[in-house]
Formats: sequence, structure tokens, C-alpha cells
Amino acid sequence: MKRGLKSGVDLFIREDGAYTTLASAVSLLVVLALLFSAVTATWSMSRAGDVQVAADAGALAGANVVSSYHTAATVVDAATLSMGLTGLCVVGTGLVGLLIPGVNALGAETVQAGIRMIETRNSFAASASRGLKTVEKALPYLIAANATRTISAQSGEAVTYAGTALAVPRESASEFPALEGETVPTEALDEASQQLDIAADNLEEATEATARAKEEAWLADCGRDGANMQERAAKLAGLSAVENPDYASSITWEPQVGLDRARSYYRARLEREAPEGSSVEEQVNSAARAFFYQYALEELEGAAIVETEDGVVSTVPLLPRNTDEVRATSLYTDAVWPSSVEADGIALHYSSSCPGATGASGPTLALSAIDAGEARECPVCHFSVGDVGKTPAASTSIDNGFEYHLRAYTQALDVYVACRNEELALERAARAQGERSNSAFEEALSVLAGKRPSIAPPGRYGCVAVVASGEISSSDAIQAQFTDTVDLERRGAISAAALAPDAATSENNVLSQFFAGLKERSGGAGVAGLVDDVMGLWGDLLMAYGDAASGLSSVMDKLLGGLSSFGMGPLAQWLGDTLDSTVRSLGFEPVDLDTRKPVLVDSSKVLAHSDVTSAQKLQEGLRSIALSTTDPAALAQAVGYEVGERVAQTEFTLAEIPLPGGGSIPLTIRLGDLLDAVGGG
Repeated sequence: MKRGLKSGVDLFIREDGAYTTLASAVSLLVVLALLFSAVTATWSMSRAGDVQVAADAGALAGANVVSSYHTAATVVDAATLSMGLTGLCVVGTGLVGLLIPGVNALGAETVQAGIRMIETRNSFAASASRGLKTVEKALPYLIAANATRTISAQSGEAVTYAGTALAVPRESASEFPALEGETVPTEALDEASQQLDIAADNLEEATEATARAKEEAWLADCGRDGANMQERAAKLAGLSAVENPDYASSITWEPQVGLDRARSYYRARLEREAPEGSSVEEQVNSAARAFFYQYALEELEGAAIVETEDGVVSTVPLLPRNTDEVRATSLYTDAVWPSSVEADGIALHYSSSCPGATGASGPTLALSAIDAGEARECPVCHFSVGDVGKTPAASTSIDNGFEYHLRAYTQALDVYVACRNEELALERAARAQGERSNSAFEEALSVLAGKRPSIAPPGRYGCVAVVASGEISSSDAIQAQFTDTVDLERRGAISAAALAPDAATSENNVLSQFFAGLKERSGGAGVAGLVDDVMGLWGDLLMAYGDAASGLSSVMDKLLGGLSSFGMGPLAQWLGDTLDSTVRSLGFEPVDLDTRKPVLVDSSKVLAHSDVTSAQKLQEGLRSIALSTTDPAALAQAVGYEVGERVAQTEFTLAEIPLPGGGSIPLTIRLGDLLDAVGGG
């Protein structure tokens, strides 16, 4: 036994421990057998795995269609919303511009441009709604078609793959209230803007009339070159600059300045009044002047110029300018003059010291007593109403008298008061019309501020791909005496993909690339009256789609702030603040701008939401797939799934996006290359 065992080992190992030739040959044969077996196994597993790869590619291709549609739907809603908001911003700017003198013609043009954009938004929304509905109905077919194309592309000379992808679920649950709801009303905006334009024109005319009347009063007071109230007061009464200020413009001057100046003038003249000589005549003239100055001061001290919300009231009197007008005043009727009882009756005197007063003192009389026959003129002083009438008559009739310019000021002041009251009435009417315009603006804005879309198309939970492959034999290159030919039977695989959000940034979101292309194709900024960059404005609002509330407020602040350079008056400022407040008070739901990217997921998770089939039915249906067919609907039907409506076009236009400068850009989905989300026509 020991001898035989030793002889068997000797066949492989020599006495010195080295391997024999036989041992080497056997080892080589064993290695070759193992090698070819491993290659065959690897080939078999690779062919089986290729089916799964094809299924994964088909699932991702189907999910990419859903991603493309999601992007397109978001762009449509963003374009619709931003277009409407742009139109309203332009309208709001124009409404405020209507109330700014000098630019109200541009304001009307701006309003009409905004209304046209809103109307364009309405027609765009209607066509986009139809387009989205059409695509959603065909989405199961489009998913299946893109997956079938992708799966077929995996085939080669030695193997054929056939399959498709199924949308889960098959039915849509999308809601587009902004597209399917009521249109943004423009009739009320148009009517309100026209009425505001008329009110603004009437107000502008009244404002100009008020300004002219105010300027006339200013010219009489201190604006006219040469003689005026200010110059005469300085010359005749010696008033200081504090009591007698000068104003270079009627804009900074107020009517109260003239009244205060007249008061100071008569106060100074009364204080300084004295006879210019010792004669009776000079004594009479001085008494008459003092009496008139006292009267004028009392009249002006009791006068006022008061402006309230209800209007302007002026009680500044028009002083008498001659004897006839003196008779109509208290100068004629006030009993302030002394008298004496003379032999031929009662005589009226300028003063009790009159040389003609020789009799006993009589009653205090008014100048009217002489005309009434109650007294007679003194034969010495001859004082009567004519002496008082001479004082204003002389200084009112020529421009070197203060009363000449005071009368012009008072008459212009009366015209100013009438014009200003008319202006205030028209301002109230314009404000009321502005409130109606704001109501129309708010009504239109409330439509745009409605609920944002709920994008829930077919395939929103994912896409399940089913792939089958035919029989295949191993290649001659891996066949040898060491292995037999390997024949693989019909194979199949199931895969699933769903959309995962990719966090949006300012550079990476569903709108950034779209608007970049849109702006490049726009062909110009677009000018609309007071808005010199409509395209830029639309772009700002489009990119603010995710947070429309803050974006809209920012744009309105910018636009209304720009109008300040035109000199916004109180009414225009009020309307601007009102419109801005309206914008801020309406809430806009934030929008998710995250992009959606297809990722592979557990097919059971997707099928759990399926309303048409199950994993078991899919596995059974794999055997029914005809490898020779490339019809997505037939492939889907083989596994018990009906794709519904089909679309034959290679490219489908959702809607035409109008451009402010004219023309439009079609918003399309390329059905022949659905890896691209949104095209530019």
C-alpha cells in the first residue's frame, strides 16, 4: 500500500518536491475550465442585468416627461400672473400720472398700454388653459412613447428590448384657477381711467386759473417791477423788511402776506399821521386821512383768509376809492365828529378846535348829517364827506398810491378765492374718481391674487417601466471544449422613477433659463408712456413669481417713486399711496420654484398609488409584450394599461407669449425630444 500511494503522488510531485509535468497540465486544464465557466456566468448575468438597465432608462425617460410638463405648467402660470401684474403696474402708474400736470397725456397712454397687456393676459390664459388640458390628457401616451423610444435605443445586434412606461396615476388632478377662472376685468379700469382723465383735465384747468389769480395778487403785493404794495409801503410808511417782506415767486407767496402787509401799513400811517402845515386846510386833510386810516385798519384787522377742506373764505374788504363809495361805509354813518350850535344852526367840524366852532358844543354827528339836513358845513373848515373821499381817491387812481395796488390785490384775491374754491371742488371730485379707480384696480388685482395652481398631472407619483427581451445564446467567442453553449430564455424587468425636488436658487429654477431666452428673443425693451422698460418690468415680476407679494410691492414702489421726478402733487401722491396700499393688502400665495429631477425609486412604492395595475399583473404581462412592436399604446395595452389620447405632432404649442414691443414667442413642448422642458419656437 505504501508503495502504491507513493507511486500515485509521484505522478504529480517528484522526490525532490518539484511538480511534475502532469501536475502542471492538470492545473492548467482546471484553471481554463474555471475561467470559461466564470466568463459564461458573467455573460449570463450581464445579459440579465441589461434588461434592468433598459427598464431603469425607460422609467427615467417617462418621469422626465412629467418633469418637462411640470416645468411648462409652472412657466405658463408664471407668465400669466406676471403678465397680468405687469399690466396692472403699468395701469397704476398711468392712473397716478393722470393727476400730474404736464405728463397726464403720457398717463393716459400708459393706462391704455397696461389695459392692452391685461387683455393680452386674458387671451393668453384662455389659450394656455386649453393647451395644458390637451397635454395632460395625452401625457400617459407621451410618457409611454418617450420610454418606448428610450428602451428601443438600448437594443443592439445581439439583443432586442421592447417595453414602455406607465404613468401613475393615469388621471390628472391639476387645478389652474388663474387660467380657468374669471378673466381680469378691464372695462371698469378703462371707464374709471377715462373719468379720472376728465376729472384731472378739469382740475388742471382750475389749478391753472387759481395759479393765474394768485400770481395777479402777488404781482400787486410784491411781484410787479416798480411800484407795488411792498414798494409803496416801504416808501410811504417806512416799513422794515420784517414787516414788509418780499417774495420772488407767487409759488412761495401766500395771500395772507398781502393782508398782513396792509395791516402794518395802515397801522404805521395812523401812528405817524400829522398835519403837513398849520393851516385849517391842512388840519382838515390830516383829520380826514387819520379817519380813513383808522377805518382801513379796523376793517383789515377784522378780515381773514381761511382755507379748509371745504373751501377758502376771504373777508378782506375792498376799501372805498371815492366819495360815492365812502357814503356806503361806516365812514359816512359813524357819529364821531364834533358840532357847535351856531346862530344859523348846528355846524359840523373836523375838530372841536376848529376856528369856526364859536357857539356851544353840539352833539357828535356823522358826515351823513350834512346831507340829511341835520347839520350844515362849517363856513371856516368846510369839512364834509368829500374831504374823507379825497384821501382814497387820490391814492387809488394812480400807481404811486398804496391803495391803487391794495385794490388790485383785493380784486385778484377775490378771483383767487373763487378759483381756489372751484379747484378744491374739482379736487374732491378727482379724489372720488381716484377712489373709484382704485376700486377697479383692486378688483382686477384680486383676480390675479387668487389661488395659485396645483400641478398634479398623470405620473405625479412616478412612472413604472416594463421591459422584455427575447431569447439569446452565448457568443462563439466564449464557447470552447470547457463549456457548453448558454441559452438565455425570454427575460423581463420592472423599474420605477419619480420626481425629486432640486432646491431652487436665483440662478437655478424653473424660470431662470426660460426668461433668459425670452429676453434674448424680445427684440427690445418696450416703452409704454411713463414706463420705459416694460420687458424689464415683466422680467422683474416673472422672476418674483415665487413670492409675488414682495416682488409686486417692490416694483410698485419703484414705479411710483420714479414719478416723483415729475413733481407729484398731493392728489397724485395720495392716489399713489392708495394704490400701493392696495397692493400690499392683498396676499399672494408663495409658489414652489424647485425644479423636478427624475430619480429611480422602489417600484412597489409607486405601484401603491396605481389605479390601473399591480406588480403581479405587470410581471404576467411581460410575457405578452411583442418584441417586434414599437407602438407605445400596444406595449402598454399588453400589460393591461390604456394610455388614452394620443398626440401625433412632434411639437405642441401650449400658448403664444406676446411681447410688449410686438410679436410673440410660442411656448412649446417638444414631443420628439422631451428631455428639453420648454422650447422657444
